[in-house]
Amino acid sequence: MTSTPEPVLDIANLSVSVRGEDGEREVVSGLSLSLKRGETLCIAGESGSGKSMTALAIMQLLPQPAARISSGKIRLRDGNNLGAVELTALDERRMRDIRGDRIAMIFQEPMTSLNPVLSIGRQLTESIEAHTGLSHVEAQRRAVEALQAVRISEAENRLKQFPHELSGGMRQRVMIAMALALEPDVLIADEPTTALDVTVQGEVLELLRDLQRQHGTSVILITHDMGVVAEMADRVIVMRNGRMVEEGAAADIFARPQAAYTRELLAAVPRIGSGAGRHASGEPDKVATQDKVAVVNDLHVRFDLRGGFFGRVNRRVHAVEGVSFSIAPNETLALVGESGCGKSTTAKALAGLVPYSGGVTIGGRELATLGGDARKAVRRDVQMVFQDPYASLDPRMRVGDLVAEPLLIHGIGSRQERRERVAALFERVGLSAAQMELYPHEFSGGQRQRICIARALALRPKLIIADESVSALDVSVQARVLDLLKELQREFGVAYLFISHDMAVVENISDRVAVMYLGQIVEIGSRDQVFSNPRHPYTRRLIEAVPVPDPSRRRTRFARLDREIPSATRRIGESMPKLVLKDFGGGHFAAVGD
Repeated sequence: MTSTPEPVLDIANLSVSVRGEDGEREVVSGLSLSLKRGETLCIAGESGSGKSMTALAIMQLLPQPAARISSGKIRLRDGNNLGAVELTALDERRMRDIRGDRIAMIFQEPMTSLNPVLSIGRQLTESIEAHTGLSHVEAQRRAVEALQAVRISEAENRLKQFPHELSGGMRQRVMIAMALALEPDVLIADEPTTALDVTVQGEVLELLRDLQRQHGTSVILITHDMGVVAEMADRVIVMRNGRMVEEGAAADIFARPQAAYTRELLAAVPRIGSGAGRHASGEPDKVATQDKVAVVNDLHVRFDLRGGFFGRVNRRVHAVEGVSFSIAPNETLALVGESGCGKSTTAKALAGLVPYSGGVTIGGRELATLGGDARKAVRRDVQMVFQDPYASLDPRMRVGDLVAEPLLIHGIGSRQERRERVAALFERVGLSAAQMELYPHEFSGGQRQRICIARALALRPKLIIADESVSALDVSVQARVLDLLKELQREFGVAYLFISHDMAVVENISDRVAVMYLGQIVEIGSRDQVFSNPRHPYTRRLIEAVPVPDPSRRRTRFARLDREIPSATRRIGESMPKLVLKDFGGGHFAAVGD
């Protein structure tokens, strides 16, 4: 008779306290859990539930001196079950030996986790050298392999770049590569795929599975994405307000949730096939320009890169190559695709934030033909809501002043009139007028995003560009913000350019969908056309990559690309191949022969 192996990680009655102005309060209360070798344990819950504080306590990285472990034990067993070490009793020097080598962590926000003054290559190779004893050359080779494993193109060139030169999704991939390169016993992944495209997410999750299969790595996956939970979890712990409200096997949690809070979380998950977008008929891009909120015609955005001994321009990033589309009043056009495909650059061109060539018409007026004052007036009709609401709001200003700022800049109304309009906007987005006097840090992430939406509405624009506006929000908060956007559209008739990599969200909010790849649109059509009858293989891959929030439909493997990741960078003089879209009828176009 064989005995059951001891858990690799065991937490008993853990409580974490944080000291604030009102005294000390518990953010994790009496949590107990065990993690078996090769197991994936998912900790699910909304912001403030204590998920990340639990992870930081395991790593002994709680912010000092405000936070501390007030009670409990955290034991880590060695690879042969010969003994256990009590992590709470270790000094910082001994914990440094364990971090990375025995326990690694992928953090949610990569920009604060990567050193901004060191190159990506130096940070990767130093980490590998410190824990493996490999030579510098061998460490560099493993660093390149790790970057290639998370689908970073031109991996050797990326080693020379700094964190600020990469997109958010790229930085997160670097963090994941750094953790995977060390092959730890326990990997703690705190929202590791929130900023990633759905296809990259699928490949990263498959990487985690490979690590488990090859090395018996145990994974604690912290997430609010119940689709990811269904895809990965052996067991699930649901947390709320610092306490465990439910624990069980993944299949049981999804099929028979016992706690009301668990049922609420599952009900809020957007699902492919449940969308309620309107069916767009006809050929929308052939309608008269003056009837459109925005018309984009043959848009190009390119960025020059310098290199060589003399620092001359020798390469060019073809970020957007000949993109054309239009948006009607009261319509939502979703722009989808992976990081680097040109979605956000297209949005910035519409908002006048990057130089471009081609035609951009807003409200029937071509921007290139307008002077400074006229162009400024047209810009009032286009507003943006960004991915990170905290970074979008000046922390030194009261939120009421932040929402009123666009009115002040454009000289609209008296002080009292501006205040009344702002108060009405606060009420409209589900906040109270009394909250106008507070500062951004006094709100939750969902509330801050509502403030950003109120600010975007202040000038009563014709078009709002929502750039990954709900990707960082908890699933229930995300659902409420999406409902709010739909309500505001019905009330004000505003059009949306909705940029997202979450295909389930796109399917639930869009009227039409444009799929971008390497700076070009490869497919465009109504929501129903694109999701029920995708014509381009890349569109099909995006849809198939969406994790289904049902463990019974879990994929056994996610196919990873075995070829070099294409790049939009070309040498000077080289051009990008121009795609030709075939008309499949009813406004549905897709590239063929690709």
